[in-house]
Formats: sequence, structure tokens, C-alpha cells
Amino acid sequence: MPSPLAGACSFLFVPASRPERYARALASGAHGVIVDLEDALTPGEKVTARQQLVQAFATLDAVQRGRTLVRINAEGSTWHAEDVAAVADLAWQGLGGLMLPKAESAEVLARLAAAVGPACPLVPLIESVAGLDAVDALAGSSQVLRLAFGHLDFQVDAGLACDAQEAELVPVRLALVLASRRAGLAAPIDGVTVDTQDAVRLQSDAARARRGGFGAKLCIHPTQVAAVNATFMPTPSELDWARRVLAGFAAADGGVFTLDGRMVDLPVMLLARRTVAQAGAQ
Repeated sequence: MPSPLAGACSFLFVPASRPERYARALASGAHGVIVDLEDALTPGEKVTARQQLVQAFATLDAVQRGRTLVRINAEGSTWHAEDVAAVADLAWQGLGGLMLPKAESAEVLARLAAAVGPACPLVPLIESVAGLDAVDALAGSSQVLRLAFGHLDFQVDAGLACDAQEAELVPVRLALVLASRRAGLAAPIDGVTVDTQDAVRLQSDAARARRGGFGAKLCIHPTQVAAVNATFMPTPSELDWARRVLAGFAAADGGVFTLDGRMVDLPVMLLARRTVAQAGAQ
């Protein structure tokens, strides 16, 4: 069965140390929820938070479990091995996926896939120049569902100092989009907007991501979810156009035709089909 997270537009982080927030996050409208064992926790919280995650996960129903991912600590960290062992247990209970931060190696992804079993999708988080260099190998690894972009960590690793437009990251984002396409993955997931009070910046960031070929965005606060969903989901007018394209294409028996004064050929039809499929994915 295809993962419900393949067509998700919004992914909301929640600290693993706050199990009382898991169900609230899942009810926020976010298509996916990422329980975070990494950046959201201090080193002293991580072991206890992992135990809290395991206990709280058992209280979720099957649909909620399938919409939940866990971001573990990076390979080579003190907590990585025990995180993987815990996620392996959760995978057999229907966990929706595992997010690997600082993904740089297809070999690491292969070990994770073997550890968690074939039913658990993987989401590599590209956060470094080394991760960008390996992006095609990561995208082509077994069980990878989508790529995600950790643009803040990437800027630090690359020595960049981007302004709000983040023009310097355009080729990096395009590389993730193209690698995803070559590997036959769903469109990648863009990074967070850190200012939770700036609705204009959030909408601008999400719109830029969608124009650039991304299919989703990471969120750090429930108030960001609705705007992200609205930006990535087709508008009523876009959906109406797509349906008319498909109807016209069928009437033309697959040939070229004109709609609203514009030529419609196979690439346009494929765009229309993707638009309709995206609207039906949620």
C-alpha cells in the first residue's frame, strides 16, 4: 500500500519529550507529524524522550501511526544506535517513516532500511555539502520515500549567509528536485520558516518552494500548517483547469487541442493529471 506521506504537503515537528502534544499535532491539519529525537532536545533529554515516544506511540491508532515519522539522531552520534533500535520496534507497529538528519551516505541508508524492515519508509534530510554531493545515491536508495532539505544547516556547512530571498540556494533546491525526479520519488520537502509570527514570510517561502518544484514544507508550529497546506494544494481554479484539460484530451483522443486559446499537448496533460492527483491525495 502506498504511503500516505508520499503526497503530504505539510510536516509538523513535535519534540519527542512532549508526548501530550503528539495527538494534538496529528489533529492540527498537518499531513505528517515528525516526532523529533534530535534538534528539539538537549543531550540530557534524549534517552528519556525516546522512552516517552515508545510509550506514547502505543496510544495512537493505526491511521495516526501511519502519519507519524521519527527524526532520529545522526549516524555517528551517541544516541543513533538506540534510536534505530527503538524505531525498528515502532516500524512493526505501523510507523509512517524514519527521517535521517545529516544524510550523506547511501550505505547508512541501506543499514537503516535493513534495521527497520521493508515496511518503514526513509526520508533523508540533506543538510550539508556532502549530502548534496551524494543526493542521487541517497534518492536512489532502497525505501527512500522523499528527500527533505535542511536549508539552515546547509547554509552553515557551506559558509553561506542568505537573505530572505535565499537566491544562493536556488541551485541546491533544484538539485534535490531533479534527483527526486530521476529516482521516481515524490517531490521533495522544503525546510522550515523559523519566524512563527511572520505569516507573509511563511507564505512567501512556501510559494517559492512550490514554484521551484517542491511538494511539501516542514513546519515548526501548528499555526503554520494551514497556510502551508493552502499554498501547496491546487486552488479551485487550478483544479478546474486541470479537469478541463483532461476532459479535452480525452475528447481529442490524445491529440493536440486548444483550451482557453492555448495549445494543449502531452506535457500539459501530464501537468493536469498531476494536479488532479495531488488534490485527491489529501
